[in-house]
Amino acid sequence: ATKIPFRLNQSEALLTFEDEEVAQRLTKMGKHTVNLDNKTADVRVKPFTLEMGITFELHVTISGKKINVSEVPELSLPEDWMRDKLELNFYKSEEGGGKVESVNYDKQSRRAVITFLRPGAANSFVRCTKHPFVVNGRSYRVSVSPNIYTRLKKFQLYCGISKKTILLKGIQETEEDEESIQDMIEIHFQKPSNNGGEIEKIKYVSKGATWVCFEE
Repeated sequence: ATKIPFRLNQSEALLTFEDEEVAQRLTKMGKHTVNLDNKTADVRVKPFTLEMGITFELHVTISGKKINVSEVPELSLPEDWMRDKLELNFYKSEEGGGKVESVNYDKQSRRAVITFLRPGAANSFVRCTKHPFVVNGRSYRVSVSPNIYTRLKKFQLYCGISKKTILLKGIQETEEDEESIQDMIEIHFQKPSNNGGEIEKIKYVSKGATWVCFEE
């Protein structure tokens, strides 16, 4: 199930009832007087709505055949010669490597993508960040990194309204701790005499803010 976050701010509480009729009845009343620590406090009851947002799954695949090479030295060589040098270098690599299927080299960015013929050949370079690159007897160091392919799946917009949940605002601070105040709120809104009913979940924040998650 998709989990949708909601920011609960200071002096606010979320109450989810078993019966949505209870939540709707309290919402229509708009204001409610609650007994907190032997004091009466007027709180505002608001319908609970989630802001519009986006949910998606991010799938990351690390290629077993390709590696990215960067910081290729700037040399006065034709591009096809440089591709040949890169192919030869990684074909004979001490890290592993093997037969190269193709070399995609861009002189301007000094980057290349090496594709090996054998699946899994790129795995030997996963922990390798620098690699020797020998050209005409001179040794350079190039940067090596995994070739990563990312895909977004199950991309969708959401904007939810929970008919069983209400948002309480303007809860006054008292000397009692947060948990005690939460218990008092729960007891009050569970009583049928206060137009309440059975509560499934409750969360109260006295200071700061917190995030709560709702499942779609």
